[in-house]
Amino acid sequence: MVAVTPPVTERPETPAPAPSPSLDRTAAPAVPRLIATDLDGTLLRDDKTVSDRTVAALAAAERAGIEVFFVTGRPERWMDVVRDHVHGHGLAICANGAAVVDLRDGGRVVSLYPLERADALDVVAAVRTAAPGVAYAVERTGGVHYEPLYPPFSLDPVGLVAPVEKLLSADGEYGHQPILKLLAHHPELSPDAFLELARAAAGAYGSFTRSSPTALLEISGHGVSKASTLARACAERGIAPDEVMAFGDMPNDLEMLTWAGTSYAMANAHPAVLAATTHRTAANNEDGVAAVIERVLGL
Repeated sequence: MVAVTPPVTERPETPAPAPSPSLDRTAAPAVPRLIATDLDGTLLRDDKTVSDRTVAALAAAERAGIEVFFVTGRPERWMDVVRDHVHGHGLAICANGAAVVDLRDGGRVVSLYPLERADALDVVAAVRTAAPGVAYAVERTGGVHYEPLYPPFSLDPVGLVAPVEKLLSADGEYGHQPILKLLAHHPELSPDAFLELARAAAGAYGSFTRSSPTALLEISGHGVSKASTLARACAERGIAPDEVMAFGDMPNDLEMLTWAGTSYAMANAHPAVLAATTHRTAANNEDGVAAVIERVLGL
């Protein structure tokens, strides 16, 4: 670990709701010590805002002594969507676990779990062989850089554009910046098929996931995920998994949701998330996270 951040994939829209059991109507669970919530498709509405109801629920959780962690694939520079709503907690796990940042302190990086350059190059070679036509981007602590055929993110200015081998070079202009994620986009494969193919080809070199409705994969350091970094943060605070309540909607949330003692899938969640969780809440556009917090606190 380097004690010193990722990005995240752009989500142009929330995936269409998959068939799922009815929303959770059981008695409110015990009050957790920590709430871990994804952002896009979960806490945020589709217009990337946090509703007044959700802001009030987060503030109430904090007044009740519950820590709140935003756990996202977004890089720190994309955290303005929640920066005004951090209240007293302020810590966020970004880039699918690659970085922990303090939003109260100008986005200061608290912990970093990078992707090693050699592993990234192995991923590039293996996935390119398995899925010809793939294009890559490299997310470093200072920003994202693209191959010529990679569709750039609308939230970011275009950085260095070059073959991925140059983007990963240790001798280039940005070579001193740690690698948070490698991003792989395929123009033809379906998202889940691409994820399965890439994991089979290169899973030994990194952790593969996805959070976009397009065939866009996010590759972190081996063993790095939202869950692994959340587990470290909780251990530092003496918080056990069964004292954590987590919310999510996409495959990059799966490890976190299965690690937490209590987990909720949004009504708009990916089918794999619906299958892996025992609780449901309303969709992100219906303030599903806030609804659960209100029930837990008896509001």
